[in-house]
Amino acid sequence: MGLTRPASAVPASPGFRGAKDRSCTAIVNLRVSRSTFNSSQCKETGTVDRYCLAIAFTLAALGSTAHAADDESTKYLLRYSLNGGQKLSYEVTHVAKTKTRLKGDEEISQVHTVSQRHWAVTHVDGEDMTFDHVVDSVEMTQQQGDKEEIRWSSGSGEEPPRVFSKVAEQIGKTLATVTINPRGQETDRQDNGGSKASLGMGSLSLALPEEAIAIGDSWAIPREIKTRTEDGLVKPIKIRELYTLEKVKSGVATLSVRSEPLTPIDEESVRAQVVQQLSNGTIKFDLDAGHMISKELNWDETVVGFQGPNSMMEYRARMTEQLIDSVVRTARRP
Repeated sequence: MGLTRPASAVPASPGFRGAKDRSCTAIVNLRVSRSTFNSSQCKETGTVDRYCLAIAFTLAALGSTAHAADDESTKYLLRYSLNGGQKLSYEVTHVAKTKTRLKGDEEISQVHTVSQRHWAVTHVDGEDMTFDHVVDSVEMTQQQGDKEEIRWSSGSGEEPPRVFSKVAEQIGKTLATVTINPRGQETDRQDNGGSKASLGMGSLSLALPEEAIAIGDSWAIPREIKTRTEDGLVKPIKIRELYTLEKVKSGVATLSVRSEPLTPIDEESVRAQVVQQLSNGTIKFDLDAGHMISKELNWDETVVGFQGPNSMMEYRARMTEQLIDSVVRTARRP
């Protein structure tokens, strides 16, 4: 998949005669490629050498154009392909810093979490693939304003702080049993615990395009974010996740993702809720193995006036998710 068609040999021109013909025929008959020219193939000197070089450079340029055209026209089919009994383990790191300013008072909150989770594929029935989603371990750090930093690791054997108690209850348990089709669409889901909110980190599976696509092609997935207005009313905000196939190398597709709100946002308090749930970043998908390899999402947002004219919120965060062969636990600090 994705191999470039070999460029056709270019026939020698009948206009070449004598020394030019003898010294340049080998070059003219070469396949169109930047790597085929060797200056030793020009046996003559002076004008003939310059003439041969001109031909070689022209052919190299044509070769580059042909390869680029092939890359642009090649189409790739992105599909999940899971097997019964398969286990996909990922390490997820989430770092966030929120700065708020209200009536002249400023507060900074920071969160740093490293967790290991896995998909355990229970069975495959035709195109339907079912897996259990399990969080194996977590290391969490939280600090709010001037308060003392709170730390906890599920591997420490210590009692979790109250603020982490809900997370601690979910370690090692099946949070959801999900069935997806090859496009990553959920056809069935049973939630056993945890939250359904994506918080901009994306769903468990990646929504793939309906047809094969070429580099530069995009597809959009609709999503809805629940927000609350200053009056206490629930306001849904419709957004779309715009995915683009940026490149394919060695069987790995690199995708970009960008969230685009579709519902007009008039209140800054609503905007402050929305920006923390948008997805902007890069995803790598293994075309041959049929699963995600990695994901990186970034946030860099500032909202002014979210709680009055003198208020401000800055949100800076990063989330990375990486496929790992085995879960390795090490001590980490933010």
